[in-house]
Amino acid sequence: MSSFTAMSFHLAPFIQFHALLVNLHVAIPLCAFSLFHVINASSLSALCLHLTMNRLSTFSLLLLLLPLLISAQCTCESDPEEQSSRTGATRYKLAAIFSILAASLIGVALPTLGKKIPALRPENDVFFAVKAFAAGVILATGFIHVLPDAFESLTSPCLGESPWGSFPFSGFVAMLSAIGTMMMDAFATGFYQRVQRSKAQPVKEDEEMQCENQDQVHGHPHGSGFVSGELGSPELVRHRVIAQVLELGIVVHSVIIGISLGASESPKTIKPLVAALSFHQFFEGMGLGGCISQAKFKSKAVAVMVVFFSLTTPVGIAVGMGISNIYDENSPKALVVEGVFNSASAGILIYMALVDLVAADFMSPRMQTNFKLQIAANILLLLGTACMSLLAKWA
Repeated sequence: MSSFTAMSFHLAPFIQFHALLVNLHVAIPLCAFSLFHVINASSLSALCLHLTMNRLSTFSLLLLLLPLLISAQCTCESDPEEQSSRTGATRYKLAAIFSILAASLIGVALPTLGKKIPALRPENDVFFAVKAFAAGVILATGFIHVLPDAFESLTSPCLGESPWGSFPFSGFVAMLSAIGTMMMDAFATGFYQRVQRSKAQPVKEDEEMQCENQDQVHGHPHGSGFVSGELGSPELVRHRVIAQVLELGIVVHSVIIGISLGASESPKTIKPLVAALSFHQFFEGMGLGGCISQAKFKSKAVAVMVVFFSLTTPVGIAVGMGISNIYDENSPKALVVEGVFNSASAGILIYMALVDLVAADFMSPRMQTNFKLQIAANILLLLGTACMSLLAKWA
């Protein structure tokens, strides 16, 4: 039952009472008039004034009662109609753990299989097109899924008016998070580049002389006297920073939705979320997997990042199941923590999607010089945002 319907249901007796009062206020003076058949200008004016004052008094009474009726609908307790058996809820939660785990693992692992699937290698156009779709998914996740949840939590009537109702904390935290992500991005890139330069140590003079002598014997020059660092080009450094920061933003959001799902005791709520969150994690995993593939991490690092992303939501569900007896999603502490973390996650995802994924690829010379790839990437970007936005109907 919606809040408007519920409010109308509770207002119905008062509306009927108001109609009764109005009829009485009109009927009594008219009966008196019909009995005495005496009327003049002054009595007619008095009758009209009497009717007007009675209507105003009745309407004022309803205005005084209306805030009380509306506030009565704003309850911070769970709806008894939404409660169901724990057995049914637990069964759906276990199904959600395995379904989301499989979807996350497949989604994040597909783009990292470029060595075995040539079409998914970063140098191919198919990879660019898939990455554009994934960028649309991540952008829609930040704008459509995470940020509205943050606004809903931090503007809940279960929180006090001061300070949560007097300032837009959700947008403020998201803005600070985006700025912090930009700073982290810049400082991390600078740090990696300084490490690369420090590892490129000049060769000692005696080793240089030895190399020159060997060059004269073997007939090939060694060139510069600097040893290249392990990170390679600045572009590779950038991709590694992007992959790590993006995973941070996705993981924060994934843990929160996992805890919320695990703490729920309503099978009607959990059942549609199983399929919706499975697709949600699959699409997000594709975006993250594309960034991991471009970063060219070592196999062990790739495995750690893939497993870490895949386990976040299932672990969050398990934690939510463990605290379901004491967790109250409408408590002020839970609302504040969830709202702040969702706002921070939204800022990270929106920044990463727009700056490091969409802008970086769509403004690259490779995209600008290939018209077919440009059209395909734009279409897939819109398709990714549309698919993720559609999922907001259920999750």
